[in-house]
Amino acid sequence: MEFLLDDEHVGLADTIDGLASRADAIAANRAWADGDTAPGLALWSSLAELGVTGLLVDDGHGGAGAGAIEMVVAAEALGRHAVPGPVAETLAAVPAALRAAGRAAELSSLAAGGLATIAVAPWQPRVADPAVATVYVVADGTLATGAAGEPLATVDPSRTVAEVAAGESLGDGVDVDDVLNHGALATAAQLLGLGATMLDLAAEYAKARQQFGRPIGSFQAVKHHLADVAVALEMARPLVHGAALALDGAVPDDVDANREVSAAKVAASDAAYLAARGSLQVLGAIGYTVEHDLSLFLTKTQALQSSWGTPAAHRQRILETLR
Repeated sequence: MEFLLDDEHVGLADTIDGLASRADAIAANRAWADGDTAPGLALWSSLAELGVTGLLVDDGHGGAGAGAIEMVVAAEALGRHAVPGPVAETLAAVPAALRAAGRAAELSSLAAGGLATIAVAPWQPRVADPAVATVYVVADGTLATGAAGEPLATVDPSRTVAEVAAGESLGDGVDVDDVLNHGALATAAQLLGLGATMLDLAAEYAKARQQFGRPIGSFQAVKHHLADVAVALEMARPLVHGAALALDGAVPDDVDANREVSAAKVAASDAAYLAARGSLQVLGAIGYTVEHDLSLFLTKTQALQSSWGTPAAHRQRILETLR
């Protein structure tokens, strides 16, 4: 099985990275947390022009007709910049549900840049960021419009969630596991991106911070600390890519896509958590202050660890596939 990205995938990641940097996604995240979503929505509009919101939408509906591999590449790049908004829902879970329900108009709207969010029990009973997105809900294999309740704050200041009530039915026969898998895998990719940036921030700080006349990064304990984070992230990435291949059907028939996705979510969650803990230990208390960019990545990591299935839920799912 091939896990290496080709030049096209690398180019996609680089393009998103450049766009997010020029748009100052970090500043957009801070503004979003303060209630000003305009900079973030402008960034999403630019991402839509690149085709990012329509990666999983077929070209007949204005999308790119790409697969899960391209989707996880994009989600990881967005995670590296802590881009606010319903990333996993817009890029992955909603298009998977709309495709299954045969909703052409909604798919076209998504490809054109509309943000979307969705609730799917048992892992995602609430919708994320409903104030800026079209709301959907899947229950018992039926996709319906959703009416979101009062937004609730989360540990991530740039993310809200809300209870949702089902409205008009849009279609039956939706594979709930497929929607859950797409949401969980996109979240896993985001966590990889968050972890990578936290590692970068810690490494840069370790090279600049002096102690006893030497950069603290020259101390073996600090180097080993950050090396453990790098190893965890690099070990998780092939699992994310392998799960994407499973969702695309590019694996042998005996490969269980549910198990692959859950393994990827567990590994990415654990790696991002290790990156959060390790980077905070290197930076010290300054890393948790709201003024430091690291704090944005710490809180988003904590929020996304339980989004689209907690590590415990995914470990249980893996166990069930092994029985």
